[in-house]
Amino acid sequence: MAPHSTSTSPSDGNGSNSPHNVSPAQHEEYVRILVLETDDVHPETRDRKGGGFGHVFDELFKKVGKKHDPPLGVETVTKYVVEDGSENAGHVPTVQEIEEMGDIKALLLTGSMWDAHGDQEWIKKLVKLVQDLWRCNPSIRFSGVCFGHQLLCRALGSKVDATPDSVWELAHTAVTLTPVGEQLFRTKSKVHLMQMHSDHVVNAPSASTTSLLSPTDAVHVWGSTDTTEVQGVYIRERLFTTQGHLGLDRDMVHSQVQMRIDAGSIKDEAVAQEALKTADWEHDGEVVAAAVLRFFHGDDKDIE
Repeated sequence: MAPHSTSTSPSDGNGSNSPHNVSPAQHEEYVRILVLETDDVHPETRDRKGGGFGHVFDELFKKVGKKHDPPLGVETVTKYVVEDGSENAGHVPTVQEIEEMGDIKALLLTGSMWDAHGDQEWIKKLVKLVQDLWRCNPSIRFSGVCFGHQLLCRALGSKVDATPDSVWELAHTAVTLTPVGEQLFRTKSKVHLMQMHSDHVVNAPSASTTSLLSPTDAVHVWGSTDTTEVQGVYIRERLFTTQGHLGLDRDMVHSQVQMRIDAGSIKDEAVAQEALKTADWEHDGEVVAAAVLRFFHGDDKDIE
């Protein structure tokens, strides 16, 4: 069943949730994040985790928020946005509805089995929402994972398409960092992330792809692989996306791959099974999540 909208109170920096009658504004350091769920998780994952992608991100950001200096409280508001005509269909919010949620300064789009370059009406509405928010609310910082990365880049004029020969990038993958990537993640050379895609961003957004960017906006690709040249895009104080996933554990990797096999998206099951051998390898999802949270909080002003 698709999730209902949820709101989770901010962490107090000591691992516990603040009382529900305490306003996030009373925390000296906190981040309030709107998570737009663009798909549902496998039912087994929902039962095991106690929620969908929004819940997974809530737990992940609270975990890395406690390690931030100083510790950051985190509050997430989750909206399921897949308007597929089903009984449990979601709703793409309007700009006004988001403004009525209060102090939303960070927005994250999740991964999905849908194509970010698709022409479904809800996907086109989501693209327009991003464009309208970008235009009318310059204080909002945007992030997206996998599908979310692709859709945000599409909203800024990038071409999103299937990878050459529709090659899948699956499970544990090394991503080579650019100098900006090394600054963002505070590490050298590479990060390792769980991948789950056969679409990619062909070209990073720029002033030549959209009127929402000017020639003075510095757009950085922070990492690449042999399969996917644009593994993530960074625009200081506005955009930070990642093709690789942050919060997937072994069981989630297995269930997400199986869902794609069952749906017919992954046609070579042998390739998938080979990739799944790496599903329990250690990855850098928390490193990337910490960088995204620093970006949301406004700690990226010195990134060049």
